[in-house]
Amino acid sequence: MSLQHHVRETFADGGLLSRTLDEFVPRDGQTEMAVAIARTIDDGGALVVEAGTGIGKTFSYLVPVLLSGTRALISTATKTLQDQLFGRDLPLLIKVLGLPVRTALLKGRSSYLCQHRLGLARHNTSSPERSHWHALAKIESWAQQTQTGDLAEMPGLDERSPVMALVTSSRENCLGAQCPQFRVCHVNQARRAALAADVVVVNHHLFFADLAVRESGMAELLPSVQTVVFDEAHQLNETGVQLLGRQMTTGQLLDFARDLLAGGLQHARGFADWQQMASNIEHAARDLRMVVGQVYPGTKLRWVELAPEQINPAAWSDALGALRQACACAVAALDGLGEVDPDLARLGERCHAFINGLDLFSSACNVDSVRWLDVGTQLRLVESPLDIAQTVQARLLQPMKEDGSRKSWVFTSATLGDDSQLRWFTEPCGLEAAEVLRVGSPFDYARQAAFYVPQHLPRPSDPGHSEQVAEFVAGAATVIGGRTLVLTTTLRALNTISEALKRHLTDTHSLEILVQGQKPKRELMDRFRQGGFGGQAGCILVASASFWEGVDVAGDALQLLVIDKLPFPPPNDPLVEARAKRLEAMGRSVFKDYFMAEAAIALKQGSGRLIRRETDRGILVVCDTRLALMGYGRKLIAAMPPMRKINSKEEWNEALDALTRPSTTDPTLF
Repeated sequence: MSLQHHVRETFADGGLLSRTLDEFVPRDGQTEMAVAIARTIDDGGALVVEAGTGIGKTFSYLVPVLLSGTRALISTATKTLQDQLFGRDLPLLIKVLGLPVRTALLKGRSSYLCQHRLGLARHNTSSPERSHWHALAKIESWAQQTQTGDLAEMPGLDERSPVMALVTSSRENCLGAQCPQFRVCHVNQARRAALAADVVVVNHHLFFADLAVRESGMAELLPSVQTVVFDEAHQLNETGVQLLGRQMTTGQLLDFARDLLAGGLQHARGFADWQQMASNIEHAARDLRMVVGQVYPGTKLRWVELAPEQINPAAWSDALGALRQACACAVAALDGLGEVDPDLARLGERCHAFINGLDLFSSACNVDSVRWLDVGTQLRLVESPLDIAQTVQARLLQPMKEDGSRKSWVFTSATLGDDSQLRWFTEPCGLEAAEVLRVGSPFDYARQAAFYVPQHLPRPSDPGHSEQVAEFVAGAATVIGGRTLVLTTTLRALNTISEALKRHLTDTHSLEILVQGQKPKRELMDRFRQGGFGGQAGCILVASASFWEGVDVAGDALQLLVIDKLPFPPPNDPLVEARAKRLEAMGRSVFKDYFMAEAAIALKQGSGRLIRRETDRGILVVCDTRLALMGYGRKLIAAMPPMRKINSKEEWNEALDALTRPSTTDPTLF
């Protein structure tokens, strides 16, 4: 039986999945996607699949991958999705299909406990934080029981805790084979398991980090893999651009200065004046920050010439030179001390890397890249490629052509473009020649959902826009008892709207306002899903950035989704500017081919949070009158799920009232 036929039978009504999984419902789109992937596995090459929300794309790629018997690598967007795939979906299907498949989970080294650094942290008495000692004690207790060392498995550990940096290693400070804990290293154990497995689950960050520095073990793994699947592939370009570029921060230099002082005094006291050298690096890093002066935190300064804009070129050059000289003195002192202790050898390598970075940022920017300076309490110097097309062609697809292999590449997501060729995704990823398949969502959006543009609100550019959005949300959320998610396009809007909501609802104890950043994302989502059930207050969640995607709230917990304004890219962002100039030089329309395309994708991703199951119902509100008044609004509406449009305040009130009535098996709103 051919793989395609086997896959089709597995997904068929009355097939294996229908017989063994109570929740499985055969869907034509899911089967079509799975058969296309089976064909790609057989024939080799690249397949790009946009699978609408509700298709069940995870099963669509896992079933043909598992049935094929080929060695496979699956990469997804986040560590949370990795854990879900490895801990739930893969074991379930392996059991259902009855296959002897070995699986492995591989993350970056910062996800694993480092026994050596835990020991160092245990004996470091310099931390004044009592909470650090409490957290370290819990980690030590957990370390005696864990088999994997994956810190995500430790209950109650906040991934934002500063303790994480004390008990994990980085590429800069890992001692490698010279580490006294090398034989029991959790990172190395994970890599060995991956090399022995049939299916390995990684994340995009790890994949591209390895392409950049060839450090994570992927260099040995990838050549032996026949099938590679990228889930949530819409994040590939931005993740790749971030990791394939070059970055250096003043914070890294300050950390190095502290490590240099500690390592020098511990292992080579008397060989050099470690205190003076560390002080010189620290002062030079702080002087570089002082050269920038008072700039609004979060500002990105263009960097076209040898110095960023608004900064005195001579002062900037002198500060970089002083920093390089301080690092060169440290390298000279560390030279030859690697045999004394491996920590000193790693310090020398780190310092060499800083010197190389300073040399890079002291010269002209690469012609195919863009450079900028991120300004905050620290400085972040960045040089980045404009996209990953060249890397994908040269490092992934070209080797396959040269050795004649039948390696297959599958790229899938619910949102990859707004045209038949999915150019928003394929062009920057170098996949214009790939086969493209679009599979629509099985949801009946016209029955399950509606969208509304409140035209009484001011334009987004008006100063009072966020305040009035908050007033609108407060009124609607009060009617339906919370169940509201507000997505903002900027952190400034997030802060304004959340603060205004608290003022509007100060006397209302039946609603709880949740704000991104006040707790870890997982805790916020758990509380939001609980909603007003069990006597708890209903919830309004105000969020930005990562909450525009990867948020899955089924049922009645989310029934009103509010987007504050159209998500156009910020025109003054250096990367956005560079991409726009490249399109302009090609004679293409920057607004149509870039700004509109980016806004359409972001709007599609954001609106996709509303309907997650066939029985869900809800209303999407876009508080931007341009969607109704401007000509390009029709194109943006066409990119959204095909929801029924609310045309008046009367219809809005009726739809809102419908959400106050209990949902039934029929999700029709009107």
